[in-house]
Amino acid sequence: MEPTIVVHGGAWAVPDSLAEASVAGVKAAARDGFAILKIGGSALDAVELAERALEDDLAAFDAGCGAVLNTDGEVELDGKTLAAGAVSSVRNITHPVTLARAVMEKTDHIMLTDRGASQFAESIGITTVPTDALMTESERREWEHYKKYAVGVKELFNSQWGHDTVGAVALDHRGNLACVTSTGGIRNKMVGRVGDTSIIVSGGYDDDQSGAVSCTGHGESIMKVTLARLILFNMELGKLARDAVDVSLAYMGERVQGGGGAIAIAPSGDWAARFTTQRMVWATAKGESLFYGLDPQDMFEEKLSK
Repeated sequence: MEPTIVVHGGAWAVPDSLAEASVAGVKAAARDGFAILKIGGSALDAVELAERALEDDLAAFDAGCGAVLNTDGEVELDGKTLAAGAVSSVRNITHPVTLARAVMEKTDHIMLTDRGASQFAESIGITTVPTDALMTESERREWEHYKKYAVGVKELFNSQWGHDTVGAVALDHRGNLACVTSTGGIRNKMVGRVGDTSIIVSGGYDDDQSGAVSCTGHGESIMKVTLARLILFNMELGKLARDAVDVSLAYMGERVQGGGGAIAIAPSGDWAARFTTQRMVWATAKGESLFYGLDPQDMFEEKLSK
């Protein structure tokens, strides 16, 4: 089986001012994850490492430190790794994806939230930080400018201030698949709002017999159609990953008028990165090549260093 990793940095109207940094960020994350796969590492280890790189990248993404703020000016992060662990509404964790993996591996549960998730993190030695440490001055200024939730949802989504989900899917040499998704949500969301990211079958889904998917876009729309599971359903019907994502995103647009994107990989190694928003930054490492794009129809390629 030829190892492959695909990462995305969120489907929205990525402004030109962030384009270069966003492309560089997903390319670096894909390389980091692929380095694990090249030495025989697991798909789960690869996607976690790639996701941590995206969560740490303040120049382009804000799914971890620098995440958008809720109506009370607080950070609330969601994260998920499959199969299957999730956290939501965490305020003092730098890497929600790592905490989500710990939920999967060290508890009998699938999802922990808010105070309970933080207590669990402390009990297993995951470092917690003051909430203020996850805020940036630039995000605080934007929060001051857009304080109403209605404005945040209706006007900010798919604008240059709209979205910050990051995700990764991978196939390792044993044929195992894995996916992760992490987000800070949408600016000025209601306190306690949980989006699609941490919801199994919506923000992401993984089945070694079908494929792995990580979604991005308007969370409420994604949850209404259980987008990740819908994409895998279409792959199970025999569609290529590209066609399965396209038809599923079209369905979401028709039924609930929601925009978004997704990355997907099949057990065969067939992969896709597709979106209906203005832009979605993504990168794929496979074989000796790194593929990447930002605008619709982009498919750039460069050689991976030995």
